[in-house]
Amino acid sequence: MPVRVGMLGVAHVHAPSYVQCVHRAPDAELVGHWDKDDSFSQSFAHNGCKPWADRDALTDACDAVVIAGENLDHAELIEAAAAKSKSVLCEKPLAASREQRERIERAVDKSGVLLMTAFPCPFSPAFESALAKVEAGDIGKVLSVCATNHGKCPGGWFTDPSKSGGGAMIDHVVHVSDLLRRLLRQEPSRVHAAIGNNMYGEEWDDTAMLTIEYPNGVFATLDSSWSRPASDKTWGDVTMKILGEKGVIELDLFGQGLDLFSNSSGAHATLGFGSNIDQAMVDEFLRARREKRAPKVTMQDGLAAADLALAAYESARSGQPVSVTAQPTSTR
Repeated sequence: MPVRVGMLGVAHVHAPSYVQCVHRAPDAELVGHWDKDDSFSQSFAHNGCKPWADRDALTDACDAVVIAGENLDHAELIEAAAAKSKSVLCEKPLAASREQRERIERAVDKSGVLLMTAFPCPFSPAFESALAKVEAGDIGKVLSVCATNHGKCPGGWFTDPSKSGGGAMIDHVVHVSDLLRRLLRQEPSRVHAAIGNNMYGEEWDDTAMLTIEYPNGVFATLDSSWSRPASDKTWGDVTMKILGEKGVIELDLFGQGLDLFSNSSGAHATLGFGSNIDQAMVDEFLRARREKRAPKVTMQDGLAAADLALAAYESARSGQPVSVTAQPTSTR
């Protein structure tokens, strides 16, 4: 029988992609979606997903759920799904506060459910190739990494810290933080961060710069700003320059695309091509559930990435480097 999947919260910009990924998965059936904003839930139905008015009824009707609501709703939705023993794929950042972090870990430890963090970047062929080269010793010992996760400002609730937990830093640091852990096989020891509102001049941070230190002496820099204008041809980027003793690897995870210039419309468009890493992520979630194993991206991965982002905010507030204290995490 196919895995019955429901969407709990659809406010995130990636929610429509997840709907299509579940539709394309041969071993899954999309039951429907619920969102706390009923009017938005009804309008979301055009994505091919039936709205449900009762969250508990939808959860009961499913085997697994995808959580794509506002960041600070994650803990409550994970708790609700875990209480009903449903497998969970949850949007990032998994936790946007220390309190949320503790609630999520308690709920999963108590229930034993599968919780996968929605990090698609580890499924990128560009990153998989770079990781294989580093592990094979092709560039020797890694000395440093220069990374970016620029993007356009998504607006809406993303710029309301009472719903998002922050701004550009909480939104974009976690992706690259996770990639660095996979690449370096180490937890970060210290971070020095600065944030600003240089792009839009509002109270929330649209600019975020981090220097991350690791116990073996490796360091990484990360620009995770919403610094791309609305007119930019793409939504953003995830890039890495990995410096080793014997060579350098450069990668651009979302650099696959063609420029289309139309005489009829006079407009420019970028046509993407290549791998659908959202699909690879959703397929892995479904396989892990079916095979009763840990997924490629775990709860621990999501919490570790959130730890760095939260420590970076502490550094930005104090103006000083701070230790990245990894909180105790489950091995699930």
